[in-house]
Amino acid sequence: MNRQDEVLWATLRIVLALLIAAHGWARLFADAVVPFGQWLDDRGLPAGPVIAWAVTGYEIAGSALFAVGRFVFPLSPGFAAIYLAGLVLVHLPEGWFVVGLGRNGMEYGVLLVVALLCVGLHHRHAAPPA
Repeated sequence: MNRQDEVLWATLRIVLALLIAAHGWARLFADAVVPFGQWLDDRGLPAGPVIAWAVTGYEIAGSALFAVGRFVFPLSPGFAAIYLAGLVLVHLPEGWFVVGLGRNGMEYGVLLVVALLCVGLHHRHAAPPA
């Protein structure tokens, strides 16, 4: 792979990491982890608060590792699973468009999931950085 391709993949990986980190840190600083857990409980998920703390921790710690290129391949499916769950629970009922012809739809989430899986698969044989 040439240098330009490496820079482009790294840029995509880092931007994804920043978007993911924003979710976890915002939830933590807004004291929204417990309400998120209650919301999950209300939707019938077992141990909603435990899931909420696990997701928040995964987003915070995992995004830092993801940004620096560590464990990208194993982290990617976990992130994708989190955002797929969000697509089903939150965005799917709202339709496709985030704005314009709809509100809070799933187009942005689909893009995140696809980008996460592409970056993860790209790193499946990559040696971890020194």
